[in-house]
Amino acid sequence: MRRVGEIQEIILVDDGCSDATPLMAAQAGVTVMPSGGRLGPGGARNAAAAAARGEVLWFIDADAVVHADAARILSAALADNDVVAVFGAYDDQPSESGFWSQYKNLVHHHYHRDSSREAETFWAGCGAIRKTAFFEVGGFDQARYAQPSIEDIELGWRLRQRGWRIRLEPAIQATHLKKWELGNLLRTEIFFRALPWSRLIHGRTGLPDALNVSRTERCRAMLAMALLASLTISPPWISVAMLALAMVANRGLMAVFARRRGMAFAVAAFLFHQVYYWYSSSAFVWAWIEHRWAIARKAIADGLQRAPFAESERFGNLQRPALIPTSEKE
Repeated sequence: MRRVGEIQEIILVDDGCSDATPLMAAQAGVTVMPSGGRLGPGGARNAAAAAARGEVLWFIDADAVVHADAARILSAALADNDVVAVFGAYDDQPSESGFWSQYKNLVHHHYHRDSSREAETFWAGCGAIRKTAFFEVGGFDQARYAQPSIEDIELGWRLRQRGWRIRLEPAIQATHLKKWELGNLLRTEIFFRALPWSRLIHGRTGLPDALNVSRTERCRAMLAMALLASLTISPPWISVAMLALAMVANRGLMAVFARRRGMAFAVAAFLFHQVYYWYSSSAFVWAWIEHRWAIARKAIADGLQRAPFAESERFGNLQRPALIPTSEKE
């Protein structure tokens, strides 16, 4: 891409790399920037953005390989001057063949492929932002998100707060190289995705109708919770009916699973996806409780602070008895 002039430069931030990647990148003509410490993805991207010479900042995760036509499609998407950011999707052929890697990447591919092109958020795994807009909103919040989390989602929210357009272009694709296992998938999904995103929704953004928090996805999540309830309190036929209804509601995702890995994988992945809805919904409710409790504590604290002043004001308004001179008494 650089050789044919599609991109101006490549910057790699060495944020504590333990292998030979920085050396190999430098030998290939890539600008390597040592971070000087562990900045995290948001801080590393901010450092690269500050050093970049171009007008568009294209962020690509270290475990993603973009397709050969990605730069051309990205440039075409940004030809619309009203669009300040654009992001793509993982393709449907992740490099790792294990169940959890296939499941996680195919779900991501499906959500980005089937969502509205007018996005309410941003994805930094393979996404670009106009440099002026990036710095106008302050870049990634590296203080709040020191570890890989929802720093890109939060940045997208700030861009949308300015009224700027963000475009989802699923034709901009990248192959994901990450290996997922059940343990790191659950840890990442719950503690670095579902909980922080739910807190962001309750505290600042509200619920956007986009990606995996769209209205359709909320309905599917409610179906999954109803299925869970039916397994414990209902006759078996109700559980079977709820399961069939959930499969119909998720038929698009199941088709992606079946096309790539066969029907047995599709059924197993669908069943785990109901578990995904359970823990994501639980995280959303937990964050709501946290948010309401924080509001209640603040109200109580404010009330206690105002109480002494209220008492003082109440007694201060009482009329004091007049002092009668001695001569008048007599």
